[in-house]
This record gives sequence, structure tokens and C-alpha cells, in this order.
Amino acid sequence: MKTIFKFALLSLVFSLTFSCFEDNDDSISGTTDIKNFVWNAMNFAYLYKYNSPNLADDRFGSDNDYQSFLNGYESPETLFESLVYDRENIDRFSWITSDYITLEQQFSGVTKTNGAEFNFFYTPGSTNDVFGVVRLVQPNSNASTTTLARGQVFNKIDGISLTEDNLRTLLSSENYTLHLATYNSNGTDVPDDDSLTDGSETIALTKTVFSENPIFKSEVLNLNNENVGYLMYNGFVADYDGQLNDVFAEFQAQNIQHLILDLRYNPGGSVNSATLLGSMITGLSNGVFAKLQYNNDLQSNNTNYDFTSTLTGGGSINSVGLDKVYVIATGSSASASEMIVNSLRSYINVVQIGTKTVGKSQASITLYDSPDFQRQGANPGHLYALQPLVAITVNKDNQAVPSSGLIPTIEVKETISNYGILGDPSEPLLAAALASIQAGRFAIDLHGITPILDSNSFKPHSQEMYLD
Repeated sequence: MKTIFKFALLSLVFSLTFSCFEDNDDSISGTTDIKNFVWNAMNFAYLYKYNSPNLADDRFGSDNDYQSFLNGYESPETLFESLVYDRENIDRFSWITSDYITLEQQFSGVTKTNGAEFNFFYTPGSTNDVFGVVRLVQPNSNASTTTLARGQVFNKIDGISLTEDNLRTLLSSENYTLHLATYNSNGTDVPDDDSLTDGSETIALTKTVFSENPIFKSEVLNLNNENVGYLMYNGFVADYDGQLNDVFAEFQAQNIQHLILDLRYNPGGSVNSATLLGSMITGLSNGVFAKLQYNNDLQSNNTNYDFTSTLTGGGSINSVGLDKVYVIATGSSASASEMIVNSLRSYINVVQIGTKTVGKSQASITLYDSPDFQRQGANPGHLYALQPLVAITVNKDNQAVPSSGLIPTIEVKETISNYGILGDPSEPLLAAALASIQAGRFAIDLHGITPILDSNSFKPHSQEMYLD
């Protein structure tokens, strides 16, 4: 797909007049130069180009009109934001960065983090005060060297009570201290009478440069003398496709009869990695896994991601050839995670366990300030890049993920009083999946409360699905 899109870009850049004006790069400098790049890139590839009047090919009558338009915006960021279509409802995901080096590292799984991930909830009786629950601790991270553990509750950072307004600021610090608390359900299944009590224990955390392996846990469980593969996969990251394939080699060697794919905290990532995973699950080596539909200018370049028998760069796909898969997903599961469910449903039976997902079917691509918007030849004078939505992903039956999210087959919420241990058969969501395998039961447990935010909410590339 990367090569196809690249040549599509080259063809259109040099054969179509996507801007009425010459770039005049030699006469434009500083932020005006960057703003020129922003407009041209959005005019070329933005999925919602025809919904944004200022991106129309005939928007400007002269070079002077165009320059006046660019100069009317204080920064490249404000210009970019003005071109985004219906930020609140339609395009919540396009963004601009002034440091594409950091962006590329993030897409490779490298970030500066302490390795702890949290869910955040409103404090009982409040609509602004919040508390956090540790949802996982990354192995070999700073957090893993402390006593921090899944299910612990905290209501203060550095002694400051948490609110919806101060969370971003408090969590952005290089070093901070969590103040643990106790959550009291008061012996009932309804949250109305729950309460929170301050504790005395504190845990200090420090951020370091960290490479997160998205394969958080993989194991084979025995259920009534049948082998069940369990994989908790927290991000579609191309750098780990080989290791993902190794997991399926082990599943294959142990002759698993069932697979539980845990995507509860997976916000998305590489479309190509999702396609490879689809091949590993089904054993299919050809046929449409997903389709990409671009804007009207690029619609002749609409392309498919097909099932395959080989890894990108070589090597055979290890597959388990199943006709049914159990997928754990929640309100933290987005884009490529949802695409897995949506695309596989055209071929095999998918049982979704958990809660409703985010509802994001758009994909993006990184555009650089170069003649063909590719990384090679990027303007050495700055590190700006765009990550706009450029395509809608649909399955082979042309069905997109609903914007309201995917509805679970078996609805189960994580409960603060019983987060459980990830991978343990008694952990509530995994237990529900195992129960469904064992007896086909569709048990419903809605006693938990829904998080208002999670750790990924504060990452600029959260819930991203990108073309690589």
C-alpha cells in the first residue's frame, strides 16, 4: 500500500493542478513557507477536502489572494485547524506536529513514559473531581520497579486532588507521585453509594525513553482438554510484526482450538499490521481484508489491503486457521482494533466481549514538506508534518465501523473492585470469553462504571490508524 500511495502522490503532484499557484518556495520563508506546505498537503490528500471551502481548488483568484489568506493565520497550527472539517463531530483525529522525529518514534512504539497506564473515573457524587485506577504496568519500565500494580486506586498526584481540568498538566510532568486511595463499593452493585477514602501510601514515578512491546501477554490456557490461545495486544506496531508472528508459531505448535484476542486497551496503529494479524488468525492468504476509500480527487486510487501468506519484508505467516475468534474490546479500543473485528466478520464468526468501542473507521498518513509529501526530500528547515485523515476503511462488503462504535456480543464492564490479573482465567472479561467458549453463554455484567478518560487520551496520536 505504501508504494501504491506514493506513486499516486507523484502522479497527481506532477500531472494535476491541485493548487492554482506556484509554490514560490524561493520567495517564501519562515512560517509562511510552512503554512504553504500545510495548505497544499491538505488540498491534495485530506479526506474531507470537499467539505472544507478553504481547500477548494478555485478558492483563490491570484497569488496575492493566496498569500493574504496564509498571512491571516498566526501560525501553521491555526491554519491547519481552520481547514479541519467539523472537529467536534466528524474529524476528531487529524493533527499537525512541529516535530516529526518524535511522531515517527511514537509510531515505532518509542515514547517517553514511566510505563504505567490508567483509567480515570468521576469521583462518586462529582462531575469534575476524578480518580485513577492502574490498568497495567509495562514490563521493564520505571513503573515495574515500584510497587505499582493493576487495580490500585489513586486520587492525588503530588498532593493535588485530581480534577478533569488538571489531569493533563499533572500527568505531563517528567516525575510525579501518586497518592493511593481506597475505593469502597459499600457491598452493593450500584455506584450511587460508592465512596473514596484517602490512603497513606505514595508511589513515585519517572519517565524515561521506553520501547513498548505491544505484545503484552500471550499464553495457552487449557479448557476442558482444549487449548485456548490468549493474546493481549496493545498496539498495531509494524516493528513487532515478526514477534507477533512468533506468537502464532507457538499457538500453531500447541494446536490451539480457540483464540481470545484481547484488544481492550489497543487504540489502533498500522493498517498493514492489522492485515497481517487477520491472516495469522484465519489462515487466508488472498482476498480483500480491508478497502481504503480516498477523497474524490484520489478515488481512482482506492486500494485494498489483502490477506497474505508472507510478512512484509519476507518470511512466511504462521496461522492457526480458525473460523471463530473471541475479541475483548472496550471504549479504549479504536481504529485498527475495530477494523480487525469489522473485517474478520466478513469471513469468520467474531464474538466481541466487553463494552462498546470508540467508532473510528478513518485512516491517516504522515505528510512531509517535500515535492511528493514523502519523508525523502523533506524541507531541512523545519520538522513540521501533518497526520490528516485521508481514507475511510471498510470491509470487503463495503461496511465501515459505525461512528457510534461496535456493540459487544457479550457485554461486560471492568469493575473497580475487581480488575483482576490480566491473563488470569478469573479476570472478569477473560472469564466471560472462556465461559462463552465452554458453554456458549452470553452472560451480561454491567455493574462496573465507564471510564471518562484513559492514559491514551493525553497522547496526540491516540486512537490512530495509519497507512505505512
